[in-house]
Amino acid sequence: MAAPFDPPESKGKPAVPTWVPPPATKEPLDWAKLHTIELSLLDSPDPNVVADLVQLTKTAILEDGFLYLTDYGVSLDQLHRQFDLAQYLHRNISDEDKEKLLWDPSTGMFAGFKRRYGWKREKGEMDSIEQFNFYRREFDENRVPDCITPFMDEITAFCNYMTNSVNRRLLTLLSRVLELPDDYLWTNVQSHGGPVGEGYFRHALFYPLPNDDRERRKGVRMQGHSDYGSTTLLFSVPITALHIWSTRDAKWQPVKYSPGSLVVNIGEALEIVSGGHFKATKHKVTDTPADQQQYERLSLVQFNASMGEKRLAPAVESPLLQREGFVLEQGVFQQYKRLLDAGLPVPTNREWREIQVSTRQQQPPEQRLGGLKVVDGVKYGEDEFFGVKVLLPA
Repeated sequence: MAAPFDPPESKGKPAVPTWVPPPATKEPLDWAKLHTIELSLLDSPDPNVVADLVQLTKTAILEDGFLYLTDYGVSLDQLHRQFDLAQYLHRNISDEDKEKLLWDPSTGMFAGFKRRYGWKREKGEMDSIEQFNFYRREFDENRVPDCITPFMDEITAFCNYMTNSVNRRLLTLLSRVLELPDDYLWTNVQSHGGPVGEGYFRHALFYPLPNDDRERRKGVRMQGHSDYGSTTLLFSVPITALHIWSTRDAKWQPVKYSPGSLVVNIGEALEIVSGGHFKATKHKVTDTPADQQQYERLSLVQFNASMGEKRLAPAVESPLLQREGFVLEQGVFQQYKRLLDAGLPVPTNREWREIQVSTRQQQPPEQRLGGLKVVDGVKYGEDEFFGVKVLLPA
């Protein structure tokens, strides 16, 4: 039985204003139809309940690559405390710390503070998105804003729980979908060490866009992309902006607010290991509906990373893969398999993520390395890294 989250005391620390969730949109939208996984059911003594949970997880991953995760051990009050802290960081970070901790994506890492002016260290066009990204070094060396230092025990404990309890149990479910031992993905794919392994934890704040910037950006806050790691854990928020690409309907659909839920998506590492059975689903962040455009969007995300020195390949020992073969639809695995079949080396996980961080800096599809491509009537922007082509829907 998984233990629930038991956070450190907040007594004796500076007062932190409560984050007040903004109202959810009332607009009738074409919502993405995601499955909900109750993680606590993994502990059920009834094997039929667990078998049904594994089957539902399989369906969710095969159909969407995204799912809602509930009953994962963190209460709504405990989760909202983390939003309180994220809001506090953005409200109180000093100009000195913004400069001292300014990120440099050209190094292949998103560590530190991102300004509201694009996805490079150098000041670019206004996107009105601020972030602070906690990597291993930020935790180990306390490279964080002075204002948040008194609360690092809480943030560290939260990330440790999300990594070692929530994500580990999620990877157990996914290992079972592949019909492999429970700890297969945790042991052979997931990075370890520190609160987030080789991944990172993000406090992001999306400020409302001025009208001129909204028109210039054509309603897109973050361009369509897939994540390069193992899993991404997004904490559902009331402001509607996250959209996922529906391969069934060949269109973008918004993700509905589910209080306290995690919105989980599969990264490219698991698409490769699963032989294409799991999908690294494309997603983007757009402008908000009209009734939410005056609100800020506060967002917490934990990006879980695969082992940096590992060169990924499909888990051919999986009975699922042995029985059903590879799924060779358009995606990263299809491109990886092309290199593997030719006897060419694929990049390490670290090389794969660092080249994407350093070069994929939120360009519109038409500005990507390979320009615009049309596949089955759908427009894609094309990138290429280490001989691996990546198509992202426009």
